[in-house]
Amino acid sequence: MSHDLNPGLSRRGFLATTGAAAGGLMVSFHVPLAQAQTSAVRAGTPEVNAWVVIKPDDTVVIRIARSEMGQGTLTGLAQLVAEELECSWARVTTEYPTPGQSLARDRAWGSFATGGSRGIRESHEYVRKGGATARMLLVQAAAEGWGVPVAECSVASGVISHAPSGRKTLFGRVAAAAARLTPPDPASIVLKDPSTWKIAGKRLARLDTFKKTTGAQDYGIDLTLPGMLNAAIKDCPVFGGTVKSFKAATILRRRGVKKVVQVGPSAVAVVADTWWRAKSALDALPIEWDLGPNATIAQADIRQTLQGGLEGEATAVGNSQGDAAAAISGAARKIEAVYSYPYQNHATLEPMNATARWTPQRCEVWVPTQNGEAALEAAAEAAGLPPAQCEVYKQYLGGGFGRRGRNDFVTQAVQIAKAMPGTPIKLIWSREEDMQHGFYHPITQCKLTAGLDANGNIEGLHMRISGQSILATVAPQAMKDGKDMLVFQGLAASGPEASLGYTIPHLLIDHAMRNPHVPAGFWRGVNLNQNTLYLECFIDEIAHASGQDPLALRRKLMVNHPKHLAVLEAVARRAGWGTPAPTGVFRGLAQTMGFGSYVAACAEVSVSAEGKLKIHRIVAATDPGHAVNPQQIEAQVEGSFAYGLSAALFGEITIKDGAVEQGNFDSYPVMRLADMPAVETIVMPSGGFWGGVGEPTIAVAAPAVLNAIFAATGKRIRELPLRKQDLKRA
Repeated sequence: MSHDLNPGLSRRGFLATTGAAAGGLMVSFHVPLAQAQTSAVRAGTPEVNAWVVIKPDDTVVIRIARSEMGQGTLTGLAQLVAEELECSWARVTTEYPTPGQSLARDRAWGSFATGGSRGIRESHEYVRKGGATARMLLVQAAAEGWGVPVAECSVASGVISHAPSGRKTLFGRVAAAAARLTPPDPASIVLKDPSTWKIAGKRLARLDTFKKTTGAQDYGIDLTLPGMLNAAIKDCPVFGGTVKSFKAATILRRRGVKKVVQVGPSAVAVVADTWWRAKSALDALPIEWDLGPNATIAQADIRQTLQGGLEGEATAVGNSQGDAAAAISGAARKIEAVYSYPYQNHATLEPMNATARWTPQRCEVWVPTQNGEAALEAAAEAAGLPPAQCEVYKQYLGGGFGRRGRNDFVTQAVQIAKAMPGTPIKLIWSREEDMQHGFYHPITQCKLTAGLDANGNIEGLHMRISGQSILATVAPQAMKDGKDMLVFQGLAASGPEASLGYTIPHLLIDHAMRNPHVPAGFWRGVNLNQNTLYLECFIDEIAHASGQDPLALRRKLMVNHPKHLAVLEAVARRAGWGTPAPTGVFRGLAQTMGFGSYVAACAEVSVSAEGKLKIHRIVAATDPGHAVNPQQIEAQVEGSFAYGLSAALFGEITIKDGAVEQGNFDSYPVMRLADMPAVETIVMPSGGFWGGVGEPTIAVAAPAVLNAIFAATGKRIRELPLRKQDLKRA
């Protein structure tokens, strides 16, 4: 699909017109009221600045551009703004600005993308300045109203005070005057030291908990609009295939059916008054597919393709120091292992959906998306309209995990809506469609070779990763040599995402790009997941092969990596490493650094004589630099293990005749309560940096368990999912 926007606006041009790509944002903290398009302004309440609206009753509306999908970003960002604003937390509520409003206001809210655990760590500074700016304007307005110097005024919990005269006022009384003032230069704003935080850094209840736990929260799939119709869609079962023909007349007389629409080259949709009638009609619709050149590909073919990448020349080198080949060939002992990691689906509880209304003059989309700006771009392209004539209204997400960073379902919804101008059309994917037409966790294999000296010290290490480049699917124009695989998995030689945590004299980490026809995409934790598994399990192999305690070996290798070592030592102490575990229970360790944070885990497992695995306990530590809400971090870590262990135990997408074999949760099971271990979380922010929380911990889930399984059984498991492995003792 082309990424060009009509008329003649490229993706690069779109980003240029909306300010700048993420990472180089010029953020406006105050926009004249005449330009404001938010709901608060439409209701007659002036905004103090782009981030803060104060209503006359002192309700504080904080605008959040990032997406809330269960990870708590909405509450965390609100805490940061409220901290600098000095408002009462009890008065805080939130709203989403729209990407169309942001486009019209020179990208006033910065990035709308939520992924890579970047929601807080990439926007904390400018959202805090937004809160600080609003506070300064409110205090200035009060001071001018009283005719006193600003320096004599103070503010706390939304109350502005002038101590010499004893006068006080509330935010709501001066908000309108504050909105008319010229804001200070953002460069002049001094933010609070985290040690003085009163709202940020505290264990506050999430703002979205009540509605979600009572069932009152609406998600994208719940949306209703006047006159709305529903659509079900079926895409070609084989990636790369197309629609050859279909017989619409056979179903058009069915009850409730309004229209049959071909969607792009490869899909057909049915529009009806209810979604079930649309789906039932679609199931009865005769469709002839052109399955294309990929229809004969089997899982074994993909495996063989990856195996071919384990030898020979690399496509990209991510990390190289010394001469690993020479060190390994001259070593007293060589250890080698091959690991593999499968395709995995995101399996969000809410399947993909979007509601669109199109006319020749305007296109509107209501959608749960991780990237509002990308959704606006997709809508404009599909609508054939300039972005200024389109709008996206972000809905709450029933799970994202990276899948809703793509907007293929937005494109489809708009294409269907164009067939029925002026009518809102809600497109909902069936679970089978969602399972079989995703952008999957990339499949990879890894060959690890280590050379040890006579004392068991690692002299050289070579990691050869063979597998897909995510950018080959997501943004082929940005992919050059496959190095993105190494960058996204924390194995590049430099940068904030790159740190193995081990000092090895001679090291080579490289990648052989092999791109099967199955589309890969960003999946919670991205490639850090499999590569932490590869490295941490292999370090464990080396420790046992050389007669060393796994913790002791890591300690030797981590002398120059104190933050890595600190989280590892924390879990070892809490778990009781070195002391006897309960009878029949065995422990395994893993650590990594990813998304700017340092994490480690110790798993305690048992394996019965029949090979039944029980994960009893996980102790996890995380150092994200700054902890905006420790309670939220603990919940995130627990959720990360639920997701990571679910993938390790059950998650596998396989290919037969070019198509995904799994269709629903019966063939792609996920973790249930009975499988979930107790999780003890150690939050240990060391300050000085901002790391992510939602994704890094996933990476240590599987390797910690696999290392514990070896301790329990003496058997190395080098391939997931565990449900397909024989875990009986060796």
